[in-house]
Amino acid sequence: MSTTQIDGAAVNPKANVYFDGKCVSHSITLADGRKASVGVILPATLTFGTGAPEIMEGVAGACEYRLPGTDTWQRAGVGDKFSVPGNTQFDIRVAEGETAYHYICYFG
Repeated sequence: MSTTQIDGAAVNPKANVYFDGKCVSHSITLADGRKASVGVILPATLTFGTGAPEIMEGVAGACEYRLPGTDTWQRAGVGDKFSVPGNTQFDIRVAEGETAYHYICYFG
Protein backbone atom coordinates (compact mmCIF):
# COMPACT_ATOMS: atom_id res chain seq x y z
CA MET A 1 0.00 0.00 0.00
CA SER A 2 1.29 3.44 -0.83
CA THR A 3 1.19 6.62 1.20
CA THR A 4 -2.00 8.57 0.47
CA GLN A 5 -1.56 11.48 2.87
CA ILE A 6 1.32 13.11 4.75
CA ASP A 7 0.03 14.69 7.95
CA GLY A 8 1.81 17.66 9.51
CA ALA A 9 4.05 18.36 6.51
CA ALA A 10 5.07 21.86 5.45
CA VAL A 11 4.98 22.27 1.67
CA ASN A 12 7.01 24.72 -0.37
CA PRO A 13 4.44 25.90 -2.95
CA LYS A 14 7.12 26.80 -5.51
CA ALA A 15 7.65 23.88 -7.88
CA ASN A 16 11.03 22.38 -8.72
CA VAL A 17 10.97 21.86 -12.50
CA TYR A 18 13.59 19.58 -14.05
CA PHE A 19 14.37 18.27 -17.53
CA ASP A 20 12.20 20.78 -19.42
CA GLY A 21 9.18 19.91 -17.29
CA LYS A 22 9.49 16.11 -17.53
CA CYS A 23 9.83 16.06 -13.71
CA VAL A 24 8.06 18.46 -11.38
CA SER A 25 8.24 18.24 -7.59
CA HIS A 26 7.54 20.19 -4.42
CA SER A 27 9.86 20.18 -1.40
CA ILE A 28 8.28 19.23 1.91
CA THR A 29 9.39 19.11 5.52
CA LEU A 30 7.83 16.25 7.46
CA ALA A 31 6.44 16.69 10.98
CA ASP A 32 9.62 15.12 12.44
CA GLY A 33 11.86 17.55 10.51
CA ARG A 34 13.00 15.16 7.78
CA LYS A 35 13.11 16.50 4.21
CA ALA A 36 11.30 14.95 1.26
CA SER A 37 9.73 15.86 -2.04
CA VAL A 38 6.55 14.85 -3.80
CA GLY A 39 6.39 14.91 -7.55
CA VAL A 40 5.62 13.43 -10.92
CA ILE A 41 7.76 12.15 -13.79
CA LEU A 42 6.25 12.23 -17.28
CA PRO A 43 7.25 9.75 -20.00
CA ALA A 44 11.02 10.17 -20.44
CA THR A 45 14.37 8.62 -19.50
CA LEU A 46 16.17 10.81 -16.95
CA THR A 47 19.39 10.71 -14.93
CA PHE A 48 19.30 12.20 -11.43
CA GLY A 49 22.20 13.02 -9.15
CA THR A 50 21.87 12.48 -5.41
CA GLY A 51 23.45 14.31 -2.49
CA ALA A 52 21.94 12.41 0.41
CA PRO A 53 20.67 8.83 0.18
CA GLU A 54 17.10 8.67 -1.13
CA ILE A 55 14.13 6.35 -0.78
CA MET A 56 11.65 6.60 -3.64
CA GLU A 57 8.06 5.47 -3.04
CA GLY A 58 5.59 5.11 -5.90
CA VAL A 59 2.10 6.49 -5.26
CA ALA A 60 0.63 6.29 -8.82
CA GLY A 61 1.78 5.00 -12.17
CA ALA A 62 4.99 3.05 -12.63
CA CYS A 63 8.61 3.50 -13.66
CA GLU A 64 11.75 1.54 -14.32
CA TYR A 65 14.98 2.49 -12.56
CA ARG A 66 18.64 1.56 -12.86
CA LEU A 67 20.90 1.96 -9.85
CA PRO A 68 24.59 2.84 -10.05
CA GLY A 69 26.91 -0.02 -10.88
CA THR A 70 24.30 -2.11 -12.68
CA ASP A 71 22.92 -2.41 -16.20
CA THR A 72 19.65 -3.94 -14.97
CA TRP A 73 16.39 -1.98 -15.14
CA GLN A 74 13.91 -2.78 -12.35
CA ARG A 75 10.21 -1.94 -12.33
CA ALA A 76 8.50 -0.05 -9.49
CA GLY A 77 4.82 0.75 -9.15
CA VAL A 78 2.30 1.88 -6.56
CA GLY A 79 3.51 1.04 -3.05
CA ASP A 80 6.96 -0.05 -4.22
CA LYS A 81 10.03 1.57 -2.68
CA PHE A 82 13.63 1.59 -3.80
CA SER A 83 16.76 3.06 -2.23
CA VAL A 84 19.42 5.11 -3.98
CA PRO A 85 22.84 5.74 -2.38
CA GLY A 86 24.00 9.29 -1.71
CA ASN A 87 26.51 11.14 -3.87
CA THR A 88 25.78 9.14 -6.99
CA GLN A 89 23.49 9.04 -10.03
CA PHE A 90 20.62 6.81 -11.06
CA ASP A 91 18.44 6.47 -14.14
CA ILE A 92 14.66 6.43 -14.14
CA ARG A 93 12.27 6.04 -17.04
CA VAL A 94 8.58 6.15 -17.73
CA ALA A 95 7.61 4.62 -21.08
CA GLU A 96 5.68 6.57 -23.69
CA GLY A 97 1.98 5.82 -23.35
CA GLU A 98 2.26 4.93 -19.65
CA THR A 99 0.69 6.86 -16.80
CA ALA A 100 3.05 9.39 -15.25
CA TYR A 101 4.97 8.14 -12.21
CA HIS A 102 3.92 9.96 -9.01
CA TYR A 103 6.33 9.60 -6.12
CA ILE A 104 7.48 10.62 -2.68
CA CYS A 105 11.25 10.95 -2.29
CA TYR A 106 12.57 10.76 1.28
CA PHE A 107 16.08 12.23 1.81
CA GLY A 108 18.73 11.11 4.26
